Amino acid sequence: MDIFVKTHFSGGHHLRAYPGNCENPHGHNWKVKVTVRARKLDHLGMGIDFKELKKKVNTLLDELDHRDLNEHPAFQDKNPSSEHIAMFIFQSLREPLSSDRYSLYAVEVRETESSGVIYYGD
Repeated sequence: MDIFVKTHFSGGHHLRAYPGNCENPHGHNWKVKVTVRARKLDHLGMGIDFKELKKKVNTLLDELDHRDLNEHPAFQDKNPSSEHIAMFIFQSLREPLSSDRYSLYAVEVRETESSGVIYYGD
């Protein structure tokens, strides 16, 4: 069973060495969807409590919200592209969203309503 939360954060970035406008500083209201795959339910009939899932996701996204992502330690050596942002979120949440009942399954990051990536881990 897949359980997910959708949220968002706002931030600025620029893509180093990009041959176009995205090399200039600009911002996005990134939409984020985090999906956990539950193998079994708890005694209340839940794979993971939405409240717990939201808290863990939002704690991490607060680190990115209203920041210049190029200055974040995770993006010192790589561009803060949607792909790298999704990978960072996944890697940061993998351990906190792991138990005997469930594990992190996917992270979706969208720059716009029609453009985004889904990362399933490595």
